[in-house]
Amino acid sequence: MIHATECLLRLYEENPELEQYQASIPRWCTGCGDNAILAAVQRLCRDEKLRPEKTVFVSGIGCSSRFPHYMKTYGFHGIHGRALPIAEGVKMARPDLHVFVATGDGDCCSIGAAHWIHGIRYNMNMTVLLHDNQIYGLTKMQASPTSPKGLRSNTTPRGAYLEPLNPLSVTLGVQNASFVAQVVDWIPEVLYDVIKAAFHHRGLSFVRIIQRCPEWLPNLFEPWLNDPQRILLLNHERGIRVSANLGKVYKNQQAHDPLDIDGARKIASVADPIPVGILYRNPDVPCYEDLRHAGQLRTPELVRSGLEAELDRFTVWPQEEGKRARPAA
Repeated sequence: MIHATECLLRLYEENPELEQYQASIPRWCTGCGDNAILAAVQRLCRDEKLRPEKTVFVSGIGCSSRFPHYMKTYGFHGIHGRALPIAEGVKMARPDLHVFVATGDGDCCSIGAAHWIHGIRYNMNMTVLLHDNQIYGLTKMQASPTSPKGLRSNTTPRGAYLEPLNPLSVTLGVQNASFVAQVVDWIPEVLYDVIKAAFHHRGLSFVRIIQRCPEWLPNLFEPWLNDPQRILLLNHERGIRVSANLGKVYKNQQAHDPLDIDGARKIASVADPIPVGILYRNPDVPCYEDLRHAGQLRTPELVRSGLEAELDRFTVWPQEEGKRARPAA
């Protein structure tokens, strides 16, 4: 006899609907690239039949970091720059869960830079989505580490003095990098294909998503939107395959083997045309949770006994309370 709960889980696994992964209505601005990223991720969850109780979204602070609120899964909205160590803790405790990280260019590349570097080095099995709109949007238009040189903002009224940090080059320069890709929010087909490939990669998948901010930088990416030749599509049998219909629009393509890290670093240094696709993929890099045998010692009995021991430290037992209430002789 099959329990009713098991029947419901089986039904869910067989026929999940897109709406089953949607929590509250997104509060992002109309035209914000975060909406396209959310749609792609919800579609991935549906197509891969990810059970909500087995899926976790972790974020830091920023527009992108509202992501867990819009997914009907487990979620953790952390503090600024600390999404990766929180996600790593989740993965160490529960390596069986599907872990996603949503972070922004300020959240990841500024205050969270040290965690980003060591997160790449640890190579834990999770999917990291860097929402890069090249501005601090939630706090009203301050320059971020990826803002272009010369950008006028509330913190750089005379224009940004420094060249922007390149998240792809930085990630490819860290030991143990195993999956690095770049997409743009306005090509949904490639956005979905790359996120899907990142999900199936065993290791830390780092996907930089160049996204539009219609509120503070409405025209920043217009030249690339209006000229498909300024997008360089990377295609390979070990990367992604460009469909025939998409190829008619985006004809500027390059065959690139993701196993070629030197080629990946060369491509990463190009800003115009924008390279889109999988730059690097190495499935042989070991995952930290496997090296440390994560989760094997955390049996339900051990977790329960640990919780009881901690709670007992603060328990006021009736007999002890009676002893304290007795008057002195």
